[in-house]
Amino acid sequence: MKAGRDGCMWAFALLVAFISMEAVAQDVRSWLERMTGAMEALNYEGTFVHLHSGNAETLDITHRNDNGLVSERIVSNDGVGREIIRHADQIRCILPDRGVILVDEARDASPLVAALPSYSETLEPHYEFAFDATDRVAERPTQVIRISPRDEFRYGYRLWLDEETAMPLKSQLMDENGEIIEQILFTRFEIFDSIPAERIESQIDTSGFRLLATQRSISVPDDGVLWQASMLPGGFALSVAKHGPLAGSEHPVEHHVYSDGLAAVSVFIEDPQAVDDVAEGFTRLGSTNAFSTTVSGRKVTAIGEVPYKTLHQIAISLNAE
Repeated sequence: MKAGRDGCMWAFALLVAFISMEAVAQDVRSWLERMTGAMEALNYEGTFVHLHSGNAETLDITHRNDNGLVSERIVSNDGVGREIIRHADQIRCILPDRGVILVDEARDASPLVAALPSYSETLEPHYEFAFDATDRVAERPTQVIRISPRDEFRYGYRLWLDEETAMPLKSQLMDENGEIIEQILFTRFEIFDSIPAERIESQIDTSGFRLLATQRSISVPDDGVLWQASMLPGGFALSVAKHGPLAGSEHPVEHHVYSDGLAAVSVFIEDPQAVDDVAEGFTRLGSTNAFSTTVSGRKVTAIGEVPYKTLHQIAISLNAE
């Protein structure tokens, strides 16, 4: 009887432990969901440092949400003082040293947005989410959350989320060796009930500047994609397929994006006429890796903030349908 009671107690202890772990996991998920909402919903101003590619850049940010209409102004305090201004989904990057205004619709042109992850349930099989220590950032208490990959095909994160709002006040992207390869750190952060519209307007006199719009690629329907990757790492799927011009090339390029919902790999498949001498192999610039090779006479380049193994597997598995 004693052995039976001990067995029941052991099973009960395991059940309690499982329920406790699941409750913690659910709490972590709620923090990450709040984080995603906070980045858009809050009215705030701050200063953050972006460390990447061996460089450090200090930027001021003003973020405004006017009844759901989001706008944002980011100003670099280093170099030539470039500005990035976002109204809804349109981005304007003002380069005063070149007298140019670049217009695009890519939301991740913002260095803050591009460096931060967003949560969805589809990530669960490929990443582990857990609480880490508590800390203070920009004189505010934060909860640290760790996002760890479950395999060797992706990188991990540590996030310092403001305890009051879940706004990410610090983030670190870590490679497969646990080395920090990109970091965002707020040194000042203030929340406001509202922010005047004029705070989002550029302070640069752009009279005489050239307005350059990004050339648009044509989205390719699923049944029109000419190339397919046959050996995608678990969780990765084709999320974007476009065909169109690429800066610096007179020939059209087929552009694919493969993503697991957090990590993303861009693959460029160039026209056969564009291929000269392909410098094959791996290169690295800060947090971004690249791999180039030749597949069926096409130059293929895979780029992303993922391990080399991921780029290599996707690139060499491409084949024409």
